[in-house]
Amino acid sequence: MATAKKEPAKKAPAPKAAPAKKVAVKAAAPATKAAAPAAAKKVVAAKKAAPAKTVAAKAPAAKKVAAKKRTPNAAFMKPLTLSKELSAVVGDKPLPRTEIVSKLWIYIKAKGLQDSANKRMINADDKLKAVFGKPQVSMFEMAGLIGKHVK
Repeated sequence: MATAKKEPAKKAPAPKAAPAKKVAVKAAAPATKAAAPAAAKKVVAAKKAAPAKTVAAKAPAAKKVAAKKRTPNAAFMKPLTLSKELSAVVGDKPLPRTEIVSKLWIYIKAKGLQDSANKRMINADDKLKAVFGKPQVSMFEMAGLIGKHVK
C-alpha cells in the first residue's frame, strides 16, 4: 500500500494538464482516509497554479499597450501672447496655456489666496482682479477667464 500512495504523488506533478491530475486524485482518494486530505491539497495547489500560468501569458500583451506613449496635442503646447494684466502675474514671455495655469497656481499659493473655508475658491488680490474681473472666482472658472487674456 505504501508504494500505491507514492505512485499517484509522483505522477500528479509530471503532467501539466489539470484533468489528468483530477483523475489521479479520484483513483487515490477511495484507497485510504489518510490519502484523501493529501490528494485534495494537491488538487487545490494544481487549481491555483493553472490560472497563474494563463495570467502570466496575458501580461506581455498588456505591456505592449502600456508601452505606447501619448503624444501631447500641439494646440496645448503652442505659446500664446499674454495681455498686460496677465503678464503682470505670470511673466511677459509667451507661454502655453498649461504653463499659464501652473504659474497662476504658484502665484495663488505663494500669496495664500485660496479661501480658507472653501479651497476651491480663490480670493483675488489687485493683480488677479484685473485678470478675473471679480473679487472671488472658482478654480474651475479660472481657466475660462484666462482665455480672454491670451491670443
